[in-house]
Amino acid sequence: MKTSKSIENIIIGAGPGGLACAAYLARNGRKVLVLERKDSIGPKVCAGGITWSGLLRHVPETLLEGAYCDQYIHTNLQHIRVHEKNPIIATIDRKTLGQWMAKTAEKAGAEILTGTRAHTITPEHIIVSTPEGENRTIGYTHLIGADGSTSIVRKFLEIPVHNIGIGINYMVTGQRLKMEWHLNTRLFGSGYGWIFPHKDVISVGAFCDRTNLSAADLKKRLIKWAARQGYDLTGEEAKAALVNSDFQGCFFTNIYLVGDAAGLASGLTGEGIYPAIVSGEAVAKKILDPGYAAPEIDAMVRKQRQHRTVIRLSAKHPLICSLLMEWLVLLLRLKIIDFHTLEMAG
Repeated sequence: MKTSKSIENIIIGAGPGGLACAAYLARNGRKVLVLERKDSIGPKVCAGGITWSGLLRHVPETLLEGAYCDQYIHTNLQHIRVHEKNPIIATIDRKTLGQWMAKTAEKAGAEILTGTRAHTITPEHIIVSTPEGENRTIGYTHLIGADGSTSIVRKFLEIPVHNIGIGINYMVTGQRLKMEWHLNTRLFGSGYGWIFPHKDVISVGAFCDRTNLSAADLKKRLIKWAARQGYDLTGEEAKAALVNSDFQGCFFTNIYLVGDAAGLASGLTGEGIYPAIVSGEAVAKKILDPGYAAPEIDAMVRKQRQHRTVIRLSAKHPLICSLLMEWLVLLLRLKIIDFHTLEMAG
């Protein structure tokens, strides 16, 4: 086993949260090593939607595959169009976003190693497997877990995960003009089905809380629902992912959690890109200034708790779930609330 020199900041996971943290630290003169177990950066099961109030304004327009001022929302009883002057949501390919963020972090001075899996953590070092099959021991001053819903760093901290969502996505060849949300409570409980247009493909998928449905049941219902929307998914490849919305903290002395590893995704919508990037930068600020209060984390946690309240109420009875969804959409229709109420950045 080879032993490497200690690195000031080690980030496990090269998703949006890890790369945002890496870029921020590197720009401020800190030495950063990012470890990514996959051979390439970016690919992830995701509908690929980013919001205007959250991230859309901060991503180069050339990366976007489509931007939509109109959102079409369907419930069991209502069909509405929400319109705003600025795009509400844009779609982006996760690999494209990841590659851009990786280049930004590297340009700032961060080092990124792909194909490198962290498998053992101690209070002072980690042991990783390299692409060559060797084990290396690396010491650290600060360790940041940006390694998703099944985070090894969170497991080391012995923080359980109870609130988990399931997302299943199909990428279907074709083009579509409308971005649609289907709050079909009979099929998806407090979750929803989506149809999100990309450049040359369409993301067709569904998300729900794991207390509502198993992954197998969600897939069956998604296929059934998609067929009614004109999409035959039986010959397409399904990709599934877990979404962690069980937040129990980001800061643990010299160990930190960001994004899904911290449980900062929305349990209601599954939105995770914005919380990942914002929490990644907040952790970097905390490392640079231990007295930093991280108000942006508090704001996201408040929004997440509102979303969790809807899930809890919905889980008590199907009728309550249906009434809640109809009520939310009616408020949108009457413009008493706006679409951003449902966003983690709202």
